[in-house]
Amino acid sequence: MKSLFPGRSLLLVVVAALGYFVDIYDLVLFNVVKRESLEAIMGVGHPGITEMGVDLFNIQMLGMLLGGILWGVWGDKKGRLTVLFGSILLYSAANIANAFTTDLTTYALVRFIAGLGLAGELGAGITLITETMPREKRGYGTMIVVVFGALGAVFADEVYSQGQRIGLLLTDVTGHEFMNWQIAYIVGGTMGLLLLLMRVGAMESGLFATVKEKANVRKGDFWMLFRDRDRFLTYLSCILIGVPVWYVIGVLVNLSQDVFVPELNIDISALDDDGKKHINGMAIRYAYIGLSLGDLLSALLSQVFRSRKKVIMGYLFSNLILTLIFLFGMDGVTISTYNWMCLLLGMATGYWVLFVTVASEQFGTNIRSTVATTTPNFVRGSVIPVTLAFTYLATPVGSITSALMVGLVCIGLAMWATFRVKETFSTDMDFVEE
Repeated sequence: MKSLFPGRSLLLVVVAALGYFVDIYDLVLFNVVKRESLEAIMGVGHPGITEMGVDLFNIQMLGMLLGGILWGVWGDKKGRLTVLFGSILLYSAANIANAFTTDLTTYALVRFIAGLGLAGELGAGITLITETMPREKRGYGTMIVVVFGALGAVFADEVYSQGQRIGLLLTDVTGHEFMNWQIAYIVGGTMGLLLLLMRVGAMESGLFATVKEKANVRKGDFWMLFRDRDRFLTYLSCILIGVPVWYVIGVLVNLSQDVFVPELNIDISALDDDGKKHINGMAIRYAYIGLSLGDLLSALLSQVFRSRKKVIMGYLFSNLILTLIFLFGMDGVTISTYNWMCLLLGMATGYWVLFVTVASEQFGTNIRSTVATTTPNFVRGSVIPVTLAFTYLATPVGSITSALMVGLVCIGLAMWATFRVKETFSTDMDFVEE
């Protein structure tokens, strides 16, 4: 273990992994609790709940887009650790506040602030690990972060499911009764605040410390990514590689309850009334279990084949095949079979660990945090145009055909982008962009 994680890098990996666990918990939590929380605010059976849920999710994603730029530039100018813990503090406070939201305007504002906070943690953690660990072994560090972090989505669904039990404890302490969705937000925020106590002993990147002292090197210049054609195309390619992940999560999985379960005539007769309300939560749970398993496998395969690109391409082909099966081979199956398919789709998108590692390895130390932080958030933000395209096309051609068309574009562009980026396995990270 010491040879794999030299010095204090083990503590850094643990802190980054726990941070990403809480990050993913909070990221998917809204999609788990949105119906119950909006019913509490808007009223049960309100016809605008579905549309409002999409709007609030997009507002959160907008916050992540802006936050990705802000935190990324900050990380290259002031340090990676400040981003790692500043972002955790912001989204933790926002989620605790979300538990006490009673109107839609405040709900939207808090989700935007939470999105700003959620934007920073992953990029900062991955940047620290790629700059700190030995070049041949840094894939293991990023693997632990992403694999463990993906389980945060499973925990979010579990906390929501067990909300009544946790609520009894909170009621005994505070004398106030909480609904399940409020408890889920409180737990997420509290976990983040507790995580900040672990920051003691975590170390800043040595590569950043060296570049910071160089007055002639431009640090955190976001526009540097756009001034050079080749650099811009590499940056764009890094983003496109990750888009299929959020096509699967943002469209196929997140819209399970409102779109695909009814469209595919999924048999939900085995579910009780509570289970029928919890279809989305279960789909997300299975998908993220698959995502965690897929990330573990993809990272290990990358170490075995000493290549990131080959493994990513294999995952994209698997993604394409499973998407076709999901859309055209699932008609009338049971909800249990549907959930298992969500798990397989999650596994096929389990190259997230490789995607974020490749993005951080493509660019120099002076803009590495900017790239590593903005890239996953632009991918997450891509859910906005992807879902809008799906919704727009669904009216004339139907939801299934629309999902097919959007999916083919996302996966096709990702394959092109994977061909274009350079192989970065074991490359030296000690360089800067001129």
